Amino acid sequence: MAANSILKKAESILKSSYYPLISIVMALLGGGIIISALGFSPIEAYKALIKGSFGNANAIGETLVKASPLIFTGLSYAIAKRCGIINLGAEGQLYVGALTGTLVGTTLTGLPMFIHLPMAIAAGFLGGAIYGVLVGVLKTKFGASELITTIMLNYIAINFISFCVTGPMKDIESSTFPQSKSILASARYPQILQGTRLHAGIFVVILALLFYYFFMWRTTRGYEMRVIGLNASAGQYAGMNLKTNSILSMFLAGGMAGIGGSMEIMAVQFRLLQDFSSNYGFDGIAVALLGNNSPIGIALSGILFGALRSGSGKMQMLAKVPSAVIYMIQGFIILFVIGRELFNLSKLIKSKRRNTSRLNDEKVKGVESI
Repeated sequence: MAANSILKKAESILKSSYYPLISIVMALLGGGIIISALGFSPIEAYKALIKGSFGNANAIGETLVKASPLIFTGLSYAIAKRCGIINLGAEGQLYVGALTGTLVGTTLTGLPMFIHLPMAIAAGFLGGAIYGVLVGVLKTKFGASELITTIMLNYIAINFISFCVTGPMKDIESSTFPQSKSILASARYPQILQGTRLHAGIFVVILALLFYYFFMWRTTRGYEMRVIGLNASAGQYAGMNLKTNSILSMFLAGGMAGIGGSMEIMAVQFRLLQDFSSNYGFDGIAVALLGNNSPIGIALSGILFGALRSGSGKMQMLAKVPSAVIYMIQGFIILFVIGRELFNLSKLIKSKRRNTSRLNDEKVKGVESI
């Protein structure tokens, strides 16, 4: 019995990882073709990429630093998707979380780190969460499509932060650049690996992944969200509150993105800047899709995308391949994940057999009628 259970689990893992692995392989092959067409060696390029992302402690640390906000925005998309909502607003929620985290991290002086840092993290969460709730309210109260509202709110958030760092929050004492004051030392994530930028935020990432798993698969509310995401009508018929669950899912989704934004400021950049995000919100969608909205999948795909980002510089330096190729590879991954049915070989073979059988039956019927 135990052996059968292990085999079933292994089979389930293989099935769930089939599409992502095929997508990654095909994306790397497509990237290799582009690199070759540009006149460079794909093998040397990928060697440099791996060296730049996992070659030493500093490279590994940089990969994890790049992966952290991607995992948070991936969780943001996944939480909403589990409840049947397409959250394209993680970028805006990330910006608002960065703003509220910065306000707490720059204004509350005289606090010890064990109080100030958690307060700044909580502020980042609440900023993103409240911004996410706007989407849930607009959808449940007025029937507004989240596809439109999330994208529009992204622009509002980005431009509002631009206004803040060029106006009321601008640090006019030490710089002429559009940026906020420096985050106080008591609100910064401490480094955990000497000589690298790896910070204690990695533990917050792990806690967020664990929360996502236990909330979605070990609580009643998480079960309701998953049921509503699969079939809203069935959920309502069973007595589940569609509006409450939708708003809660966007609260949590926005909060996750908000933590990612505040972490980027309090652990990496230490000031709120214009355009501080490198498309973390939109790349988080790809992270969630590649990871099949599962905790382990999001963690692994986040690390993959972080590795692509951190290794691109070394690839450009050693192999002379433009770092923009990395964005092409990411684009290939997204395309192949979305078009995953192309790789369902067994389904294609069965469909072909059914079509062939149907044509043969039609031929037989035609002969008999004659």
